[in-house]
Amino acid sequence: MKQIISAQKLLQRYQLSKIVVLVFLLVLVGAVAIPGYATGNWPWTNQPILANLKQLKSLRQNGMTLPGWKETRLQNNVVIGGHRWLVQEIKNHQTIAILLLLPQNDPKNQPQVEWLDIDGFHRWQTDSHRTLRFKVKLATTPDKPPSTIEARFFRSWTPQQTFAVVQWYAWPNGGSPATSRWFWEDSMARLSNRRASWVAVSIILPIEAQSEIKIVEPLLESLSQTVQAQLMAETF
Repeated sequence: MKQIISAQKLLQRYQLSKIVVLVFLLVLVGAVAIPGYATGNWPWTNQPILANLKQLKSLRQNGMTLPGWKETRLQNNVVIGGHRWLVQEIKNHQTIAILLLLPQNDPKNQPQVEWLDIDGFHRWQTDSHRTLRFKVKLATTPDKPPSTIEARFFRSWTPQQTFAVVQWYAWPNGGSPATSRWFWEDSMARLSNRRASWVAVSIILPIEAQSEIKIVEPLLESLSQTVQAQLMAETF
């Protein structure tokens, strides 16, 4: 009997959540549509420009400098899934990693199937999928709360090599591997006549054959924080 009551309460919560979300969306649409209807200036007819398009193009050509890591190789026109990625080989005192970056190159350019493209390009198998969460706080904005980033974290392998992989879409105040999260961020930015520019990030770290990725999790979390911090400080 208690289980039935608990299930009913849970169902009621889901229904209440749907109602709250629906009301919020109606208010949001009204806040945008009513002024546009009154003035004839619809927000979606005047696309906001990317204020940092120059920085995004520079990133695509030159890559990034990461504290504690040295660039050993740079390729800025690697075609993966019809897109031109920048690929940097980087190393610290004992580790070599591959950093792939795909910056937004046009206001109409949206994140789509970048992770599937990379899977197809490498033709690897994957397992041990989980979410890697980390926070980034810039010293230049001490009063601003830290940004939260979620990333795909998994193991991949080919007949020759095993890897630990981290992937996410970075944007000015956070990041996620889900395109839906970016669309939400961009929709909110458009209300202020801005855009949430983005950069697809994929970090590939070679590891011992079939070893557990948890062994390199602290290293990859630290490297991911460094990449996101550099993007927030220099690109976004």
